[in-house]
Amino acid sequence: MRVMHRVLIIVGIVIVVLLIGVGIFAYRNMNHDILNEQFLQKKGFKLGFKEGMAQLDDGSEIYYIEGPDNGPKLLLLHGQQATCYDYARVLPKLSKEFHVYALDYYGHGRSSKNPDKYQAVAIGEDIIWFLRNIIREKAYISGHSSGALLAAYVSAKAPDCIISTVLEDGPFFATLPGRAEKTISWLGFKNMHDYLNQHEIETFLEYSLEHDYMQEIFNAEAPWLWDRLIKNPALKHIKKHPGQVPKMWYFPPELGINSIYAINANMQDETSHYDLRFGVTFYDFSWFEEFDQEEILKNIQSPTIVMHVAPNKLTAPSYYDANGVLLAAMDEKDAQNVVDLLPRGTYIGGFQSSHDIHADLPNEYIKVLLDLKHQMEN
Repeated sequence: MRVMHRVLIIVGIVIVVLLIGVGIFAYRNMNHDILNEQFLQKKGFKLGFKEGMAQLDDGSEIYYIEGPDNGPKLLLLHGQQATCYDYARVLPKLSKEFHVYALDYYGHGRSSKNPDKYQAVAIGEDIIWFLRNIIREKAYISGHSSGALLAAYVSAKAPDCIISTVLEDGPFFATLPGRAEKTISWLGFKNMHDYLNQHEIETFLEYSLEHDYMQEIFNAEAPWLWDRLIKNPALKHIKKHPGQVPKMWYFPPELGINSIYAINANMQDETSHYDLRFGVTFYDFSWFEEFDQEEILKNIQSPTIVMHVAPNKLTAPSYYDANGVLLAAMDEKDAQNVVDLLPRGTYIGGFQSSHDIHADLPNEYIKVLLDLKHQMEN
């Protein structure tokens, strides 16, 4: 009896420990701030960050956060479907060396949602206004993805405002008609266009789960993977919790699946601030009106760093999948073309990261900026 009693006690202890472990695991997964929207509340205010809203003469509003005055000015431009808080993982260290500004450009976050402003030139001109009227000093500028395209425009058109430029995995040339249609990004923008022009599926997330090209990538590993692992659990969650973006307790943030759900949140579904109409301008190429990528790169006078990710592990050494679809912002030829066009360009590649280097590899991104700062000051 004593032996049996001890066995039951041990089994009970093991069960309790397992339950506690599962509870901690679930709590961490459910409380992970996927989009970094709680940055200010969690640490930003303590670091000296504050919010601002710049209003232009035409009524347009640009939301931004500003760090403490600890060095030269640095303006950060996020990528598409993100906000200024996408830089949360690098802001603490960067704010010790720079006077950081990070803004939401139009169609994103808390900035204006006026489709008349959803063009590179219009956005770029208003960022130049921001530099001259809010920052009011020469600044380093670093843009990610479509933010890199905007950073290039600003640097070319307002050289008097720029110390140096960082183009983080920008989709140069792959966004042009004839090329774009065979990129994973454009296929995503096509989904936005098609969703807004149909009346059957209620939310964009549901539509995206049915049509996202990512399922081709997952199903290449196993035909059932997308449906069982990603789509079906999300559809059940949406049915049970209408109006909520799914977040599954059993998916750790490192797996990235809850991030797939979160990135599809939008203002049309009333689940976030991103305007799907912004993405449509990349589908129909109206965002690029009067935006000559080659001429812009040729006219950047400042020293410029081109950051480029390594090929996806599933397709390496190629940036393309078996269907010839580009699974990155640009391939090696595009990146070389960018560097060759820049009067003072430097290529830094091979980042073992998805598209978002500053989020995936914050220390490597910070090192690039600090090395650039050291170079410019010596």
